[in-house]
Amino acid sequence: MLRNIFLISCYLLAGCAAQKTATDKPYYEDLSAHRPKVAPVDTPVKDTSTQTRVVPPIKPTHHVNQKVDAVLDSIDRFNQIRKFVDGYTIQIYSGQNREVAMEAKKKMTTELPAYTANLEYQQPKFRVTVGRYFTKIEAHQDLVKLRKSFSAAILVPEKIQVR
Repeated sequence: MLRNIFLISCYLLAGCAAQKTATDKPYYEDLSAHRPKVAPVDTPVKDTSTQTRVVPPIKPTHHVNQKVDAVLDSIDRFNQIRKFVDGYTIQIYSGQNREVAMEAKKKMTTELPAYTANLEYQQPKFRVTVGRYFTKIEAHQDLVKLRKSFSAAILVPEKIQVR
């Protein structure tokens, strides 16, 4: 029984081995027949005269001003009502210990005075956050700088107040 299992596994392993082809030439395919043919463009003649060309005015063919104005007005109304946008902040501490949160904020203000740390209490934990960013790319630049002092710093999605 054990011998049969051994033989079957040997056959399976031998069957899965990579097969070599008869020719070891690299594969090459000429696709130039399928490329589009483009007529050569004549090189423009340089204008050596000092006169400037007068371009006639172009008349618009599609008038969409009323449609565009309606869309822009609706976007403007939405932006006036909007109070928050989706953004990001950098969290350097999150926990239930108030003293550790205060120490993290103090360390932030002494080591990196260019940044402002915010201490928030969201029951049951304290959070120390830095900055408000609209994109991850903006936040990532500062996150790299902050991780030198705060190894546990992470990027957190957050609603940012517009006004």
